Amino acid sequence: MDAVLLATDADWVFDEVDAALADDSTSVNRVRSGRMVLPAVQQLRPELVLLDLQIGNIGGVAASLALRQEQDMGRIDPVRIIMLLDRDADVYMAQLARADGWLVKPLDSIRLRRAATAVRAGDAYFEGMLEATT
Repeated sequence: MDAVLLATDADWVFDEVDAALADDSTSVNRVRSGRMVLPAVQQLRPELVLLDLQIGNIGGVAASLALRQEQDMGRIDPVRIIMLLDRDADVYMAQLARADGWLVKPLDSIRLRRAATAVRAGDAYFEGMLEATT
């Protein structure tokens, strides 16, 4: 079974992601703290990580950078990351965090599935202020 890891402390975000991505072949696993992202990635070895921009004390940017650092050092396998942003202006933060893609909330199932499919396939998926990515 494929694993997706979602880091969010917002129940509505988990509900949206779980409804969009969970099925017979994919499980959506949740952590409520940015501090728990790396240990969860080490344990679950997910094919996709979704990071909410605002997660308690350690947000999605710090969690993404920690994953990329561990990946660059060869301590974890490469992982694909999608950031869940609060507004278009947060695109810059997602770029700094080295995310493979991002969505601007509010979320919906169609966009979540489209983003997950693209990023899992090794492509990028960007929403919001596209001119900032060029």
